[in-house]
Amino acid sequence: MSKISKFFKGGGSAASKGRGGPSPQEALARLRETEEMLSKKQEYLETRIERELAVARQHGTKNKRAALQALKRKKRYEKQLNQIDGTLSTIEFQREALENSHTNTEVLKNMGYAAQAMKKVHENMDLNKIDDLMQDITEQQDVAQEISDAISSRATFGDEFDE
Repeated sequence: MSKISKFFKGGGSAASKGRGGPSPQEALARLRETEEMLSKKQEYLETRIERELAVARQHGTKNKRAALQALKRKKRYEKQLNQIDGTLSTIEFQREALENSHTNTEVLKNMGYAAQAMKKVHENMDLNKIDDLMQDITEQQDVAQEISDAISSRATFGDEFDE
């Protein structure tokens, strides 16, 4: 595809949407980006919770209204943090499922490739010819064993007399 047609048709993800959806690698990359973004937001909310707790302690009994407002904000941040935890769990589950399905797809492709190779190798083999060859090999092994037995048997030159 030329550079001009890529420019007018769109690049990367736009082209993949035309093919029927993003590739597994693109989807995994996006899920990882989302996980990173949510992790950063978690860290931010955790620091905000600590800060609001410190403000509530600071105002303690002196300014109850400010302390209560800080505790309300802290509670709201904790609720957001719990939502992010749930979302992260869902995204991690989806990412793992996608990785597993991608792995299974690759394994299946490779097994199909190997099956085709085996089929090609066995194309020129005839079961009757193989059976005949195995019988010939067995016969030749028997002959070789007989020769070996004859050579290794003790020679009795002159020990036996014909009377």
